[in-house]
Amino acid sequence: MLLLVIDTSCKNGSVALARVTAGQPEVETIETVPLVGGTFSAQIVPQVSALLAKHGYNKSDLAAFAAVSGPGSFTGLRVGLAAVKALGEVLRKPIAAVSLLEAVAESGRMRGRVLAALDAGRGEIYAGEYATGGADGDGHWQMLSERLLGREELVANAKDRVVVTPDAALADALKASGLEVERVDYPNAHVIARLAWTKILQGRIVAPENLEANYIRRSDAEIFSKPKL
Repeated sequence: MLLLVIDTSCKNGSVALARVTAGQPEVETIETVPLVGGTFSAQIVPQVSALLAKHGYNKSDLAAFAAVSGPGSFTGLRVGLAAVKALGEVLRKPIAAVSLLEAVAESGRMRGRVLAALDAGRGEIYAGEYATGGADGDGHWQMLSERLLGREELVANAKDRVVVTPDAALADALKASGLEVERVDYPNAHVIARLAWTKILQGRIVAPENLEANYIRRSDAEIFSKPKL
């Protein structure tokens, strides 16, 4: 069984194949192929087809899909999610949406309650508060909140927990503010696949028509549009 992972949340995205087994939590990443240059709409389908053919598979071998739902590039996320929606609907296979902030939290060593952070530009930070070991007892990450914060707001909200981030400059700035910070690698396809497969095994899937981007920040068009009189 194969899990197809699509991540178009950033300037350079990726598609990946992972091998999974029904009822088993293990995930084996077969290969990750980069999507570069931002022209995701022209690359996704050919890259998926080439990746399947390279390893002797076809679309009927796909058992499920993993999609990074945000936060990130408005255009990139729309393109990637549209591809997953189409594939999921045509092939009638389950879809799991993974937040990039959840993947940041998963990339760290800390468990319990953490604050995942990504530089959002414009002096702002995408911040996701996550916790493990909830009432259901299965240890998966539970999202408590995801929001856009200024640096001072983040410092005020993170006094009693570890901040996990892949952004070097942000990590240094937060350490200088007295916070406990764990610097991690940027989430890769294996981390995303593992989170997605856990969700699928637990039945936490998304129907194609309900798969939506989690931008957190409003688009420039919304921010700068003139109010209607």
